[in-house]
Amino acid sequence: MGTYFLRRILLMIPTFVGITLVCYVMMRIVPGGPVEQAILQYQAGMSGGEAGVSASSATAGEVQISEEMVEELKKIYGFDKPVHIAYLNWLWDLCHFDLGESYTFNEPVWDLISSRFPISIFFGGIGFVLSYLICVPLGVYKAMRHSSTFDVYSSLIVYVGYSIPGWALGVVLLVLFGGGSYWNVFPLGGFVSDNYDSLSAMGKVWDITKHAVLPVTCYMVGAFATTTVLMKNSLMENLGQDYVRTAFAKGLEENKVIFKHVFRNSLIPLATGVGHFLSILVAGSYLVEKVFNIHGMGLLGYESLISRDYPVVLGTIVIGSILTLVGNLISDMLYALIDPRIRFK
Repeated sequence: MGTYFLRRILLMIPTFVGITLVCYVMMRIVPGGPVEQAILQYQAGMSGGEAGVSASSATAGEVQISEEMVEELKKIYGFDKPVHIAYLNWLWDLCHFDLGESYTFNEPVWDLISSRFPISIFFGGIGFVLSYLICVPLGVYKAMRHSSTFDVYSSLIVYVGYSIPGWALGVVLLVLFGGGSYWNVFPLGGFVSDNYDSLSAMGKVWDITKHAVLPVTCYMVGAFATTTVLMKNSLMENLGQDYVRTAFAKGLEENKVIFKHVFRNSLIPLATGVGHFLSILVAGSYLVEKVFNIHGMGLLGYESLISRDYPVVLGTIVIGSILTLVGNLISDMLYALIDPRIRFK
C-alpha cells in the first residue's frame, strides 16, 4: 500500500503541471486581458484630445497608442515572452513561493490569499461539519424507517433543497430574514459588523454567529441532500447483505446490528466527501460569497476573474488544485482505514 500512495504522490506533480499549464495558456490567449484593459483605460483618458498623441495614431476619432507603448505594456504584464517561456518562469517563481503581485490590489498574491483563508476555513469548516453531523444520523434514521411518513416527507424536503442553488437560496433568505426585511433577524452580509472591535467577547461570538447563519445554510443546501441520500442508500444496501441476515438470525438487536456491523461499511462512500473537504475550504462558493459579500477565497477568485487579475486567479487555482489532489489522496487513505478489506496494489 505504501508503494501505491508513493506513486499517487509522484503522479500529483504532472497532474498539477497539467492543470496549471492549461489554465495559464487559456488566460494568455483569451481576449480582454490586462494589456487590452490598460490600452482601453489609456484611450479613455486621452480621448479628450490631450497632448502627447501623434496625429498619425488617431483614426476615426479613436485614440490609439504606438507599438512601442504596446510592447512596453506587454513587458510590464509579462506578455512579451512566448507562452511556454512565460509559463516556465511563472512555475520557477512558484517553486520559490512567489505568485507575483496583484494587478488590482497592488499587493503580493500570497498576502491576499492568506488574508482571505481564515474566512474560507470558518464558513467551509462549519458547513462541512454541520452537514455530516446532521446528514449522517438523518440518513441512518431514514434507512431504519424506510417508507414511513417521516421518510417520505423528509425526502421531499431534502430534494426540494437540493433543487435550489445555494446562491438563489441566499437571495431568498436575505429578502425574508435580512436587515430591512419584514423579519429583520440577520445582517445583510459580511463577516462581522462595523462595531465588531468595540463588542465584548460574547458580543463578538454572537455577532459572528448572526452573520454566519444564512451563508452556512446556503453552503449546506447542496451537500445536505447528497450526503443524506448517500448515507441512507449505502446503509440499506448493507442491510441486505448475508452477514446482516445472519446477525439478525442470531437474535441480535437491530441497533446493535446497525451500529456495530453495518454502520462502518456504510461510511465508505462518504469518505470521498471528507477528502474533498480541503478544496471546499479554499474554493468556498463563488456566488454565495458574492451574494453575502463575504470576503473569502470564493469572492477573491470571482472578482479577480472579472477584473482579469491573472496572478490572483492563478494563485487561487494553485491552492485549489493542490488541495483537491491532496483531498483525493486522503479519500483513498480513508477507504483503507474504514474498510480493512480494501488494499491498493
